[in-house]
Amino acid sequence: MINPSQGPLRPCDSRQTAPGKLKAIRSRRRRDVTISSNLTPLRGIVRFIWHSKAESAKRGESIGMYNRESISGGNHPALNERTQHLLKALVERYIRDGQPVGSRTLARDAGLDLSPATVRNVMADLEELGYLHSPHTSAGRVPTARGYRLFIDALLHLRPLDGREVEMLRQRIDRPAQNGAELARTVSDLLSGFTRLAGVVMLPRRNVVTLRHVEFLSLSDNRVLAILVLNTQEVQNRIIQTRRPYSTAELQQAAHYLNEQFTGKDLQQVRESLLRELRETRDSLDRLMETVVEMAEQTFETEPAGEDYVVAGQTHLMQCADLSDLDKLRQLFEAFNHKRDLLHLFDQCLHAEGVQIFIGEESGFGALEGCSVVTAPYTVEGQVLGVLGVIGPTRMAYDRVIPVVDVTARLLAAALNEQGS
Repeated sequence: MINPSQGPLRPCDSRQTAPGKLKAIRSRRRRDVTISSNLTPLRGIVRFIWHSKAESAKRGESIGMYNRESISGGNHPALNERTQHLLKALVERYIRDGQPVGSRTLARDAGLDLSPATVRNVMADLEELGYLHSPHTSAGRVPTARGYRLFIDALLHLRPLDGREVEMLRQRIDRPAQNGAELARTVSDLLSGFTRLAGVVMLPRRNVVTLRHVEFLSLSDNRVLAILVLNTQEVQNRIIQTRRPYSTAELQQAAHYLNEQFTGKDLQQVRESLLRELRETRDSLDRLMETVVEMAEQTFETEPAGEDYVVAGQTHLMQCADLSDLDKLRQLFEAFNHKRDLLHLFDQCLHAEGVQIFIGEESGFGALEGCSVVTAPYTVEGQVLGVLGVIGPTRMAYDRVIPVVDVTARLLAAALNEQGS
């Protein structure tokens, strides 16, 4: 039983959590969740870093422990332990049932010796602080995005996957003869199946090829030798077939123009820029630019970019009561198709460590208002290749979703490392 008379407690200090509850948590094998104190908040993200009890955890054999580092939005005022306990009970009840929580229900769920009137006063205080709101004047309360943020930052107890679930994930991801796109589709299906939300996997980014220098030498039969210096010192020779013969002077002018304008740029960007100029000014191109465009069109040809990410389980979102508004669903599905904003969001996660959580407007993307995005990067040989995650309503089972995303990212990274070895 929590003593309501205990003094104020900073939300991120696990040392002052109810002693009985901490003891129960620690006694559960592989279910320890420690919350760091003295944390510096940043806007919109919470990071959960996996600490295994053995190095073999990188393949998922060992379920270790999560150490939470809060880098979330906004400073939370000091709340006493009783208030935190009531907020935690309310959020858990709302996530489970999806109905506004009244004071009588909360008093019963919390297990505290408090009257409904006392609980109602605490709920009113939390509403004034922006953690709760009442959808109707006579209804109970539901958590706001700020309430979810505090819940995730300081009050959430994660439920790590058991060994059977980890093995199931590993067997599906480790299936042989899967190329990058097939593997991404498999993983997005797994994320969706395990969470009943939309699973998203950003495909590995292609390696950026940077132009350092180019030269052209005339050969016989309308052929030109293109000599490319790429990245730091890689040299490539490419023979291209031209529509007409070019003089040495013309080729030198074209090379000079390309070196002056595009040294240090990505080859794909160079080619797209010149082809765009060709489409826009085809009728007014002078002889030099005609030469430049023809040389670049073939010299800088690269593989098509293909898909940026794959999504699975969008239909699960149609079954979420919180996303039942048709206009809201249409905006969300359009976001999946248009990609640009979601890619921008995922790009923010490429350089972050551990699981990232965006709640509602924290994503900075209007179509995701009322949704949460839980992501984790996956790496090969220490280099981040992409990001995976799930998208769903803010009322999601974070204690389940976060471990699923984290373990899946690690298993995908392990599979890609094996493919590359």
